[in-house]
Amino acid sequence: MNRRRPSPTALAATAAALTSALLLSACSSDEGAPVTFDSPTSSDTARQAKGPAADKTRLPTGPRSQFTTENTLEDGTKIGVTTLKGKKSGFTGKVWVWAPKQYFDPKYAHSGFPVLIALPGGPGYPNNYWMGTDLKLESSIAKWSKEGKSLPFIVVMPVLNPDAKNYYDGSDIPGQPKMGTWMTDDVPDFVKANFRTFKSRDGWAFMGSSSGGFVGLKSVLQRPEEFRAVIASGPDTVPDSPLWAGHEKERQANNPERLARHLIDRNGPEVDIAFQIGTKESGQANLRSFMKTYGKGPVKTRLNVIQGGGHNARSYVPAMADGPIQWISQHMQAPIPSS
Repeated sequence: MNRRRPSPTALAATAAALTSALLLSACSSDEGAPVTFDSPTSSDTARQAKGPAADKTRLPTGPRSQFTTENTLEDGTKIGVTTLKGKKSGFTGKVWVWAPKQYFDPKYAHSGFPVLIALPGGPGYPNNYWMGTDLKLESSIAKWSKEGKSLPFIVVMPVLNPDAKNYYDGSDIPGQPKMGTWMTDDVPDFVKANFRTFKSRDGWAFMGSSSGGFVGLKSVLQRPEEFRAVIASGPDTVPDSPLWAGHEKERQANNPERLARHLIDRNGPEVDIAFQIGTKESGQANLRSFMKTYGKGPVKTRLNVIQGGGHNARSYVPAMADGPIQWISQHMQAPIPSS
């Protein structure tokens, strides 16, 4: 199944979403202004903290990145953007970030926060469409966290591909930019440098739509010691970039089906995979087949079927509240308040 090449309708919807996001950004009075995600407590004070939160928390390692404002949410929180030069992949690209209000609450000043790496579908370059306020990913997480449906995730939104010519399956395809290393090494290292995170893999997850859902699925199965969960909406379950031609061994090393089988055979560690798919898109049978074959042992799966939903981000975000965001939140580490 190759559903990575969108239909004209899907392309138009994606273009409209990107245009809307950019227009919203342009209307923001503080777009381009410096923004910081520094801790409400000095690093020295935080490093002297004792207790459950301190024991589980990794304080920012530095060096700190310089962020500018991309968008501002209604609650006053900011979506910032910076350019990351990947030390391990050698790739340079943009990364957008958002931290919830709880991150700046002195009650959580000594605690790490769970991280959600959010990946787009489509070209995934030069922007990540989750950075726009129109799709309401960040505002929904803010709302759900207040309602007890979701953890207050730090949302990290890297570019998915090195260019708009091809998709790279979030992998180190021989002879191509190392997008697998970018996604699972450089981006997490960047987050650890700038934010209070958790030492445990229980503080790390992916979410994504279409090709971004595939990359999140593949990354969790490939690096289960580092990532706990994924919400994969409308994904493929096998790598199908045309750039794999002539590199079948490497392609199979990035195949979620092979990776899931290997994880089952070695009995863990446990990963939690929340699939989503709309009734107006194809692929439901494929996801059910994947779950039947590989959803066993340490590979925990669930499926959210979106009635009337299409293959688009506007269907996927509201549907996350119908089970997926609660499910992964229950399996992940929550911020720990000071006693």
